[in-house]
Amino acid sequence: MEHNGQNRLSMENDEWNGLDGEHGGFEAGHAHSEVDRYRETFGKFSSLPPDKDVSLTVNALLERHFRENFTPEALKKIHGCIDLAILTSIDTKESVWEIVDNVVNNYEGQRPDVPNIAAICVFPLFVDTVKQALTAQGVTIASVAGGFPSSQTFTEIKVAETAMAVMAGAEEIDVVMNLGYFLEEEYEALTDELSEIKDSCRDAKLKVILETGALAVVENIRKATILAVYSGADFVKTSTGKGYPGATPEAVYTMCKVLREYAGMCGRKVGIKISGGVKTAEDAVRYYTIVKETLGDEWIHKDLFRIGASSLVGDIEKRLGE
Repeated sequence: MEHNGQNRLSMENDEWNGLDGEHGGFEAGHAHSEVDRYRETFGKFSSLPPDKDVSLTVNALLERHFRENFTPEALKKIHGCIDLAILTSIDTKESVWEIVDNVVNNYEGQRPDVPNIAAICVFPLFVDTVKQALTAQGVTIASVAGGFPSSQTFTEIKVAETAMAVMAGAEEIDVVMNLGYFLEEEYEALTDELSEIKDSCRDAKLKVILETGALAVVENIRKATILAVYSGADFVKTSTGKGYPGATPEAVYTMCKVLREYAGMCGRKVGIKISGGVKTAEDAVRYYTIVKETLGDEWIHKDLFRIGASSLVGDIEKRLGE
């Protein structure tokens, strides 16, 4: 298997060159150990306070701004940023087609002031089904891939599955970061793998899922976000919603802080996707508020902000009324 992660880390605006000294990338056999060089890069980003202090900061932010953001206009924007998740073990071509038709196609034109959802996210097997069923304009097809939801399979399979999903019509790919590599500090293997997956996406956008509920603590989430963006992620995503706790305000705040610094350092905006347990309009507005107040209004559109959910669509439409 060819590892091209080092090449990716030293390309695209010379991102690593600017953060990792004069050499750029991570050279095998260098006197510095591989892990130490990654740690140096982590150190280029601001550290965050202890977890309990991050919780206090986020709670204070929400206390100040939640009510002002809980408006019909905010709900309309959020509706247009939803990735509708159709990801169960009992999905069939018929059930997927029915959801696409009833929830997405039939909404087209009902409320000219409310944009349709951003994307439909399915397993690779159903990408072609969505492609055939979807008639609504401006809604993209997303697919999970890479051994979702555990990511515990061979890199070659992850790359092949990603490529096959894209060939079937996926315009966005959601993959899980290899947390085994992360926990063992095998950062080179982790970034190489994500870079290979990114290459296999071709023109499709790559969303890297951190599984923040498994990472648990702020420092792990901070490091994972840094690794994801430098491996070519177009979005970083909180959770799979499968087996571990979903999104939390603290996790989203931490990811936003990294994305803000990264944009300032490298001139590239990376999007954020919140998923796992976002079911109500109130849930969605909490995360909308954190993103808006931390990253700014320029992040509040579907190219940089997504919420992965299923029941949220109906709840927002109910709140907005006919």
